[in-house]
Amino acid sequence: MSSLPHYCECDFGECRTDLLPLLYEMSQIATESGDLSSIINILLRLMQRHMKVVRGMVSLHDRDSGSIVLHESFGLSAEEAGKGVYLLGEGITGRVVETGQSIVVPCIRDEPAFLNRTGSRDCESDDANLSFICVPIMRGRQVMGTISAERLYDNAELLKLDVEVLSILATTTAQAVELYLVENVENVALEAENRRLRSALGERFKPANIIGNSKPMLEVYQLIERVVRTRTTVLILGESGVGKELVAGAIHYNSSMAKGPFVKFNCASLPESVIESELFGHEKGSFTGAIGLRKGRFEEAAGGTIFLDEVGEMSLTTQAKLLRVLQERSFERVGGNTTLHVDLRVIAATNRNLAEMVAEGSFREDLYYRLNVFPITIPPLRERGSDIITLADHFVSRFSKEMGIEVKRISTPALNMLQTYHWPGNVRELENVIERAMLLSEDGVIHGYHLPPSLQAPVVGDGEAPADGLEARLNAIEYELIVEALKLHHGNMTEAAAHLGLTRRVLGLRMGKYHLNYRNYR
Repeated sequence: MSSLPHYCECDFGECRTDLLPLLYEMSQIATESGDLSSIINILLRLMQRHMKVVRGMVSLHDRDSGSIVLHESFGLSAEEAGKGVYLLGEGITGRVVETGQSIVVPCIRDEPAFLNRTGSRDCESDDANLSFICVPIMRGRQVMGTISAERLYDNAELLKLDVEVLSILATTTAQAVELYLVENVENVALEAENRRLRSALGERFKPANIIGNSKPMLEVYQLIERVVRTRTTVLILGESGVGKELVAGAIHYNSSMAKGPFVKFNCASLPESVIESELFGHEKGSFTGAIGLRKGRFEEAAGGTIFLDEVGEMSLTTQAKLLRVLQERSFERVGGNTTLHVDLRVIAATNRNLAEMVAEGSFREDLYYRLNVFPITIPPLRERGSDIITLADHFVSRFSKEMGIEVKRISTPALNMLQTYHWPGNVRELENVIERAMLLSEDGVIHGYHLPPSLQAPVVGDGEAPADGLEARLNAIEYELIVEALKLHHGNMTEAAAHLGLTRRVLGLRMGKYHLNYRNYR
């Protein structure tokens, strides 16, 4: 293993001598087993902990397909990492693979060749001031991939030193990368193509007002993309709180009728006696209190879209009049004789099973078939996987701005609770949960104990207290504090114990109580 001329000097404000044990461990694994996964694990840990790197990436070059795929990283979400695919010569990463030469960008903001392909950098934030280092992983003259790092450097000499450090890491990694590519080249190519297709699907059409990239939601986006090109009647189905109104808005604002009005009406919000007047309007004197002519929602929506929410709550009488509008696009105001014609799209939504209601006789069969021309079913939140965390982060960001409360992150135990909860109230419930948790947060972090009792997961303990008892609640708080300390100190029990004000032995006993292993946090 080569050496650095200034490796042990600490006059740059940071010392690099603490890298030596991990470098030695990397070289041992590379020599004895060639296990790329273990080597990259140490490599990324070294960059994150000892070099203060904000984002670290290892990309591999598949010579057969010509693609350069982001293989492992930290500081990027799964969605961002999936977009990290380059061609030879494309962007900084592509140029490093093409030339076999390291490239250093002192300030990302000033480099036009920096593509930000993953979308992880905000050009308006401090991210734009970070430096970017990309070094090649080479065997002989063959470039097999790159190691990239982003962080803020105030010292040009330290930046130069870290380029040398990353070059040594690349040399140490090269043999294992070569073996991996030989054994897995076909899988690498398939993985790259899958990532490219998933990324393309997500970018081709994704309504700006809807958050989420899970497979069920991508299928919803495909349906929206198809129906916006027409004026077909749409029926949106799904549980309460899944965001049916957002989907209706996405259809309207992405269609040819976007310049027209988007009129919303909840069919369950008013008594039956006034719904007809609200929908179709009324003439002056048509009933007691009708002191003037009033246009209904259908007239107001002319040239645009009318969204009828909770359509399953309509009475049979109102259903008959709605059927005529769908068939003929015409109606009369209450108390009037003049037939009015409207050009608009009808979008209906319900959380009820209309087919069952037809069988029971509470919903007209002919109206059901008129509405069910193009059904779109919105999946419940519990079936949307990683979208739960994406939405939670979105609500944290939104409420931070609205409330003026700075919350930087959601703790790991709290994230686990959010992901394992069944969310009967769907996205609306998640929004309320995050808003409440932000009001309770005092340290810029949403912890598990800030979440409602219904989300609190039972924590393994020695007592026999009921799941919702005081002992269980205290266990949940203790468990979270221990996990956060282990995560913060990367599994170092001595540092974690000091952080918690405990001895190492006491921390070990508490960890045993919750079946925690420090190795899982390294």
